Amino acid sequence: MSNSSGVKGKILSVEDEPSIRQVCRRTLTSQGYQVDFAQNGVVAESMLMKGDYDLLLVDIKTPVMDGKQLYRYIKKRYPELADRVIFTTGDVASDDTRSFLERTARPFLLKPFSPDELRALVRESLKRWQGV
Repeated sequence: MSNSSGVKGKILSVEDEPSIRQVCRRTLTSQGYQVDFAQNGVVAESMLMKGDYDLLLVDIKTPVMDGKQLYRYIKKRYPELADRVIFTTGDVASDDTRSFLERTARPFLLKPFSPDELRALVRESLKRWQGV
């Protein structure tokens, strides 16, 4: 859904790996999305207080505050955003991560993901949440 400035949606990406951030930045901005980045959940908390996001792309394993802790915070403080979270992870072998993803029933991308996979899941998710 484009606003008057032509932006399709505002996305907060919580990612500590520079190479993944670069893929997200290049892929999503080229599609007309505005993307803000946080390196961990603590930084994301302060950005959520200041911004109005359509979608959150959250790495499960980040330093300081991981994606699981951030998701619990979002559910408590911003429950309307809990259904707008897409997780990213390189760790589906862990029982803990697998169990978390099953419990939340949120979509996720397995790292390393392709720009096409990212583009498709973001587009599909925003269509569903924005009713487009």
